[in-house]
Amino acid sequence: DQAIVGVPRIRVHDTRHTCASLLAALDVHPRVAMRILRHSQISVTMDVYTQIPSPETRKALDRLNQSLDTG
Repeated sequence: DQAIVGVPRIRVHDTRHTCASLLAALDVHPRVAMRILRHSQISVTMDVYTQIPSPETRKALDRLNQSLDTG
């Protein structure tokens, strides 16, 4: 089980954190995200898995999205 040189190893479990954060960035209701991730407690979804972007990060991501849409 060796990683390809230069490519970081990503555990499947790490994708759950990414999913939770993306759902939060898309303003998906936390209870819906909880159901998608199959958590039994909202605190696990919000406190452990989700990183909510700051307003500055949201603005930067919106600008990036707009630039990709027009490219």
